[in-house]
Amino acid sequence: MTRLFDRFVQDMQLRNFSESTIRSYTYALKQLSAHFNKEQELINEQEIKDYFLYNRNVKHWSRAAFSVSISAIKFFFEKTLQRKWQVFGLVRPPRDKSLPVILSLKEVNKIFSCIKMEHHKACLKTIYSLGLRIQEGTRLKVADIDSERMFVHIHKGKGAKDRYIPLPNATVDLLRKFWKTHRNPLLLFPAPGRGGKQMPTTDKPIPVSSIQIAFKEACQKANIHKNVSVHHLRHSYAVHLLEAGVDFRYVQQYLGHEDPKTTLIYTRLINIALPDPIEAINKLMDAIR
Repeated sequence: MTRLFDRFVQDMQLRNFSESTIRSYTYALKQLSAHFNKEQELINEQEIKDYFLYNRNVKHWSRAAFSVSISAIKFFFEKTLQRKWQVFGLVRPPRDKSLPVILSLKEVNKIFSCIKMEHHKACLKTIYSLGLRIQEGTRLKVADIDSERMFVHIHKGKGAKDRYIPLPNATVDLLRKFWKTHRNPLLLFPAPGRGGKQMPTTDKPIPVSSIQIAFKEACQKANIHKNVSVHHLRHSYAVHLLEAGVDFRYVQQYLGHEDPKTTLIYTRLINIALPDPIEAINKLMDAIR
C-alpha cells in the first residue's frame, strides 16, 4: 500500500493541493481502510456506498466531514486508480442552508476581556481584526506584516491562494507591543512552551488547540451562550465590515472568497435596524399608492 499511497499524495501535490488538504485527504483514506480492515484498492463500489450510508445513518457525520471524506475517496479512486464509479455522484449530501452565528461588537469585546493569557488574546484579536481562519492567524510571520503599506500578506490560504488584507492601526500597534515580549525573528505567535521560555527561539507556531480552548473558556466566562468557535470571529468580521459600509467586493477580497455567493450570505445577517436601508425602504413604499 505504501507505493500506491505515495502515488496518491504525489497526485495531490501535482495539483497544488495545500498541505492541510493533503493531511485531511490521507486521513480520510486511512479511515476507509480501517473500516473494512483491508487495503483501499481492494474496496469495491458497493462497499463505498455502504460506508457512506453507515456514516450517515449510524455515525451521523456532519456535512463537512462527509464532504472531505467523499472528496478524498473520489480523488483516490478516480485520479490515482482511474476508476469512474457512479456512487460518487450519488452520495454527496445537500448544502447546509443555515446561517452562521454572528457575535456583536459588544460580545466580541466581552470575550476578549475574559482571555487570561496575553499570547492568546493577541492572537485572537488579530484573527478577528483581519478576518482570518484560525491557522492563518496562528501561523502569521513577521515578514507577512507590511507596516508601511499597512497590509498583511496571507500566504497559501484556503485553495492555496495568497491575498492581502488591510492592516488596521490598532492591530499593528497590538502586534508591535506583543512582539516585544518575545522578539522571535520568524513568528508573530510562537509556541510558548513551559513558562513562555521557548517563544524567542522556537520555529513552531502557537498550537491551534490552545487558541480554541482559550476562546471557549473566555466565552463561558463572558456568559456568551451562542454556539460559537474561533471561526465565528471571521463570520462576525465580515458582517461588521458590511454594517460599517465597506463595499461587498472588498469584503469578498479580504476573506479570500473566490465565489461571490460565499460572501453574499453575510448580507442576510446585516443588522436590520441600520437607518439607511430602513429609510430607503420606507421612502420607496411611501410612494406606492
